[in-house]
Amino acid sequence: MTLSWTLLCRIMIVALSCATQEPAKPEIPDLPDKEGVAGAFAGVSHDALLVAGGANFPERKPWEGGTKVWYDAVYILESKTAAWKTAGKLPRPMGYGVSVTYGDGVVIVGGADATKHYADAFVLTWKDGKLETKPLPPLPQPLAYGCGTLIGSKLYLSGGQTAPDTMPVNSLYRIDLASKEPKWETLKDCPGPGRMLAAAANHGESLIIAGGVTLVKDEQGKLQRKYLHTVYSYDDKLGWQELAKLPRPSTAPPSPCPTTARGFLLLGGDDGAQIGQDPVKHRGFSPEIWEYDAAKNSWSVFGKTDLPRVTTPCVLWQAQIVVPSGEIKPGRRTPTILVIDSTRKSDRP
Repeated sequence: MTLSWTLLCRIMIVALSCATQEPAKPEIPDLPDKEGVAGAFAGVSHDALLVAGGANFPERKPWEGGTKVWYDAVYILESKTAAWKTAGKLPRPMGYGVSVTYGDGVVIVGGADATKHYADAFVLTWKDGKLETKPLPPLPQPLAYGCGTLIGSKLYLSGGQTAPDTMPVNSLYRIDLASKEPKWETLKDCPGPGRMLAAAANHGESLIIAGGVTLVKDEQGKLQRKYLHTVYSYDDKLGWQELAKLPRPSTAPPSPCPTTARGFLLLGGDDGAQIGQDPVKHRGFSPEIWEYDAAKNSWSVFGKTDLPRVTTPCVLWQAQIVVPSGEIKPGRRTPTILVIDSTRKSDRP
């Protein structure tokens, strides 16, 4: 998975640089939920795209007193010309955990609902027209709003919250999915304050954690977000190392980040520039795509996308990067599926 992703993403992602010139044609049908969801899980099983769970505000928006509704539906798309169908259900309505594709299944770890956070871990597999669920060992503690990625057969999960309205943690856990008896290892905490809604990426054997937010108390003792632009890498030999800071903060961008030959791409995110603004007047999240160059330890603008979104996974499916649904403005989702073309060559040096 990691190798093929890297090779494919050496090719120019033309949709990013061209998106502002010409509206992208929908290549994948919209998710069946007309509102779309944020915090969904997604991945690929036996060449079918899977999107599960998440939450939205189907009646009234938060500022109108609306209630967030959580879902357990698992949707399957077996080809780009097919229609979405409901494959089954998650163990419970939930979202905002970590999901990755591994082998023939989609690994789902952690998550939350309206009242609590979970340590659950399991694999969803779509096989012979049926959805199968296989349990994995639970996390050492409940976690939601963290981030994670695969390096080979090892899944890393960092940060998040252990319960609603609590300070985020900076823990780092790892599980080898190829082991006959997989178990979670507790590794050294990420430096700095606990963070949530960060992005996870990998370069070679290194895990990279970028951006996110921490929480601080205001004068009234209420928790407020502090947006982060710090970036750290971890590997077993060197431990944690600080990398070049993001050009601007980025919170909840699609994750895991797509890998490139140079490093990886960070797909927009919430930079915090509109914090406190009337949500009705919100202009949407950052459209800028940043590329991290590992050899130079530097960031540069790679392109833009026409409908940026946050709190949603990033999936490699049929030689394209797919970003399903997600939040396009505070309280507002989209059912559209962002497709980033990776089949044309780059004109970049």
